[in-house]
Amino acid sequence: MSDSYFKKKLEPIKVKPKTVNELLTAMGKTAYQGRKLGEAVDVWENMVKEKELTIVMGYSGSMSTAGQWTIVNWLIENRFIDVLVSTGANVSEDIVDAMGFGYWQGSHTVNDQELLDADVNRYYDVFGKETDYRKMEELVTDFVMTLKTDIPYGSSDFFYLLGKFLSKKKIPAIAATAYENGVPIFSPAFLDSAYGETILMAKNQGHKIVVDSAKEFDQFVSIGTKTKDVGVIYIGGGVPKDITQLIAISVSPMTEDKGVPGRDGHLRKGLQEYYYPHKYAIQITTDSPQWGGLSGCTLEEAISWGKINADSGKRAVCYCDATIALPLVTHALCERVKKKRKGPDMTWLFKGL
Repeated sequence: MSDSYFKKKLEPIKVKPKTVNELLTAMGKTAYQGRKLGEAVDVWENMVKEKELTIVMGYSGSMSTAGQWTIVNWLIENRFIDVLVSTGANVSEDIVDAMGFGYWQGSHTVNDQELLDADVNRYYDVFGKETDYRKMEELVTDFVMTLKTDIPYGSSDFFYLLGKFLSKKKIPAIAATAYENGVPIFSPAFLDSAYGETILMAKNQGHKIVVDSAKEFDQFVSIGTKTKDVGVIYIGGGVPKDITQLIAISVSPMTEDKGVPGRDGHLRKGLQEYYYPHKYAIQITTDSPQWGGLSGCTLEEAISWGKINADSGKRAVCYCDATIALPLVTHALCERVKKKRKGPDMTWLFKGL
């Protein structure tokens, strides 16, 4: 029997007082999703310690209502991420909490018609007041009214200026924290959230702004021309994951298939087409791959597209509820990495705003 199958022995967990880091380190020596969670910490730690790496995090779903937005703020403040790609919900619903209104622990078995009659919105087992949501929309509408109507805005432009607006008002939402730390936020489908309504509310006051998805994509893919390597963390999947994957391959049409000077790229065998696989990758998801959707698509499948590095030890997929995984992983990182990371300068994205 080949010894190659027996290189690393599984180590059962011994129960004794442990830090979060010690627990996840022990879990990483076991099996199944506990092991994958431990591996995710290792991969993220390696990203943080890597020089000349841009770390991009995809943040999908409605995680901010579940109390996760303050974790994202911590990651931004310590530059454990350099770019945030989010659903519109995650970077609008956090504002409600940051304004001081908050959310409440509820139940998923409640009578939803009664909630509707009481102006209560349900996020699975979390309750929020519709009146608070509207106050958030009114605040954001006040911001939209400050934007120019004669120039187009990509989502990173929008969130940079929104962050500046919220920062001045001492509202510590994700956008404000990102603005204060020079971290761009991209939200390719941000109109699919409260932001779509705020733009309509501004329009009703005669203030029509222009959102330019083509400008946004050009800005986003340009990140791939200004970095040596990219590492990615996906909380869920969806649009944030899909567009982030494209940094690896869309730089080729951007450069007219001439490649990026200074980057170690690869050329497809049958085409004059360059690709730059993400060097590191983590995905935390509850979806599964057999349905064909991107949220469950494995990182291994992405190798076939040239989007993810094929080297072992540089990727981890953990099938776990992110409200379990993200707090554990970030607290382990907090224990392991004591210094704030110096991330790449992303201010070139904000010039002229």
